[in-house]
Amino acid sequence: MFTGLVESLGTVTRVADTGAGHRLTISDRIAESLSLGESVAVNGACLTVVEVRGEEFDFDVGPETLNRTNLVRLRAGDRVNLERALRVGDRLGGHFVQGHIDAIGTIDRRDRAGDWEDVWFRCPAELTRLMVPKGSIAVDGISLTLVNVEADRFSVMLIPHTQAATTLGFKKVGDPVNLEADMLAKHVAKLLGR
Repeated sequence: MFTGLVESLGTVTRVADTGAGHRLTISDRIAESLSLGESVAVNGACLTVVEVRGEEFDFDVGPETLNRTNLVRLRAGDRVNLERALRVGDRLGGHFVQGHIDAIGTIDRRDRAGDWEDVWFRCPAELTRLMVPKGSIAVDGISLTLVNVEADRFSVMLIPHTQAATTLGFKKVGDPVNLEADMLAKHVAKLLGR
């Protein structure tokens, strides 16, 4: 379980094809506090640490994750959003994020509004049915508040801190993003038979 508050921007140092999946190596200062078997959200996808060496740490990324996320596009030098799993007693500053990606969306439009930025994303209509204005969405693991929701797209407003501290600060129109709808909305929809 995560909060959607990105702790750090890591750098991909290596992506190795393992036949069935990928071995993903990331370099970042959080390595010193990681343990084998620990969960880390990488661009919002929950992955398990399988090796730690100095400031580098590895994940095995399976075919299901590669098929359902933008992690398949990662190359050495790419930056990624990182968040370690919640611990008992931690503050929940964002919203409950599981790290289970629902869909891949794309950045549709970016409009500056002073220091802020209005960003629109395209996504499958089955995902927007789980969204409401002022509700929550995780975009590449970032907990964001929904501003507008339409049939196959939605918008959020990025504050300067989010632009500076996450991958959304430099992603461009057309870039893919991992999307996870609010888990409470998913459970309510399931209970109501939608």
